[in-house]
Amino acid sequence: MMYNSCEDLRKNAARYSAALKAKFSGTDGRKHICLCGGTGCMSGGTREIKERFEECLENFQLTEKAEIRVVGCFGLCSQGPFVRIYPEDVTYCLVSESDIEEIVVKDIRDGVIVERLVYENPDTGEKIRKLEDFTFYKKQKRIALHGCGVIDPDNIEEALGMEGFEGLMKALSMSPEEVWQAVLDSGLRGRGGGGFPTGLKWKFAAASDSDEKYVVCNGDEGDPGAFMDRSILEDNPLAVIEGMAIAGYAIGAQQGYFYIRAEYPVAVRRVRAAIKMAEERGLLGNDILGTGFDFHAHVRLGAGAFVCGEETGLLNSIMGQRGMPRSRPPFPAVSGLWGKPTIVNNVETLATVPYILRHGTKDFRSYGTEKSPGTKVFCLGGKVNNVGLVEIPMGVTLRELVYDIGGGIQNGRKFKAIQTGGPSGGSLPTAALDTPIDFDNMVAAGSMMGSGGAIVMDEDNCMVDVARFYMGFIRDESCGKCAPCRIGTKRMLEVLDRITDGHGTMQDFDELEELAAICRTNSLCALGQTAANPIQSTIYNFRDEYIAHVVDKKCPAHVCKGLVRYSIDPELCRMCSACSRVCPVEVISGTPGKTTFVIDQEKCIKCGTCVDACQFNAIIVE
Repeated sequence: MMYNSCEDLRKNAARYSAALKAKFSGTDGRKHICLCGGTGCMSGGTREIKERFEECLENFQLTEKAEIRVVGCFGLCSQGPFVRIYPEDVTYCLVSESDIEEIVVKDIRDGVIVERLVYENPDTGEKIRKLEDFTFYKKQKRIALHGCGVIDPDNIEEALGMEGFEGLMKALSMSPEEVWQAVLDSGLRGRGGGGFPTGLKWKFAAASDSDEKYVVCNGDEGDPGAFMDRSILEDNPLAVIEGMAIAGYAIGAQQGYFYIRAEYPVAVRRVRAAIKMAEERGLLGNDILGTGFDFHAHVRLGAGAFVCGEETGLLNSIMGQRGMPRSRPPFPAVSGLWGKPTIVNNVETLATVPYILRHGTKDFRSYGTEKSPGTKVFCLGGKVNNVGLVEIPMGVTLRELVYDIGGGIQNGRKFKAIQTGGPSGGSLPTAALDTPIDFDNMVAAGSMMGSGGAIVMDEDNCMVDVARFYMGFIRDESCGKCAPCRIGTKRMLEVLDRITDGHGTMQDFDELEELAAICRTNSLCALGQTAANPIQSTIYNFRDEYIAHVVDKKCPAHVCKGLVRYSIDPELCRMCSACSRVCPVEVISGTPGKTTFVIDQEKCIKCGTCVDACQFNAIIVE
């Protein structure tokens, strides 16, 4: 169906909204089985679960009584795969193929909830049936994630039924200046990590009288443990397309490019499908909704280079050049793609824009803090009980993120640190847990918000090893264009390798500080400028661990193999030979039932297999 005017779209959107509400309320006379289509649940078996549902519904002659829908990510990845059934709105967790027949017979046919698959509060033992009643969701507010986990991303009517393109219609009733001014007044700051005012970037590009301008969506999400942008593109790509079109109208651009890494095949497919659906309905292309506004969207694939997350490297890649950053100024808003004014916004930023136009700047600013209004999407991972995708108002503290939303540390262990901002951020200790999350507070605490990765670590993590991991990633991802980054990251990694191997000295601290200063002040782009952040934050907050590695030649967390020693306590050894039988390099000797066993320290590879095998806690790890 082609929508020729805003009024035409509004009428049809009202019809789609009513149909969607009928599914949720059950007034259409059917049950609706919603399966999580996020990448995590898909890899956990959603496709097979769907097929099993279809088979069971047919076997029990219930195909007319139930509809199966694959929707976007529910967020709480550690409890997936999910099955959510309307109209009773009950959610089943950790579902497998073997559970489907029981769900069909009891729930779909007989109307009886399968209690064993309902989420149980680990603290109270209470059974929680509705997804929104999970503690994980209590402090969340979905703006960028609007529609995710609710709508079918391949069904444009469902997106339109949930306020899709209302923001664009509002924008088209305003002047371009009024649009970028509204975004500026909202206080929206770039969610890709830099935190630059989005409206100000748009204003710079709008001021140019160039006859050719571009909007670019940065979907090259490369931080370890981050999947915010991927989830939005997979779950509600039309929201990002709408945000891009609004940006195009505000600055006078007619072309937009999605730059998505090729490792996100589901996101790429869904964005391309969403562009096609939008074009077929007159929401993209020429004379959009009869307003005379032309805008076309295209997809370009990235090859996985982390440095292409930097906007000038990304633009070079789109133009077919090597993905390397360039000196600024001029900034892309003045000279970007093919030398024309270009604004680059990340996925989350563009997904937030329609909300601002729909609900107004005052509503948006009612969430968050004064200098960082709105919400932020985080990928909460690591040693927390509730791993997943969260969207919280700015100002929520790290403690609330880790304990209220994340459900605390796994296996009753102690919190040690949270790494925010990915490789460019820092590790914050227990003392920082009451820090309100926003752009300025995170920097003041010694880290940064970045694109939204949040990795929680416990007492079993070695912070020196954590710094070494991130530095290894940065060294590998450096494009090599500038010497400070190309050489400096390699030298810093060498120092950290030396420390974790047991050969560090106190002079290494001075060398790391000197190398950090060189990279920070002389590197061409933010990758090199922030490369030392993980090192500096861990040295500042966990200096005692570095001292233990350098002076005592010990790794307190027993992670760094060069500083770990495995031995067998002769008083606890029961001479059972369990350790010897599992040793992959056969360096544990002894006679079963006659002599205690001994580990050859020179040949031991410190794999820890013997520790797992010993039932008598006879293996000593020092």
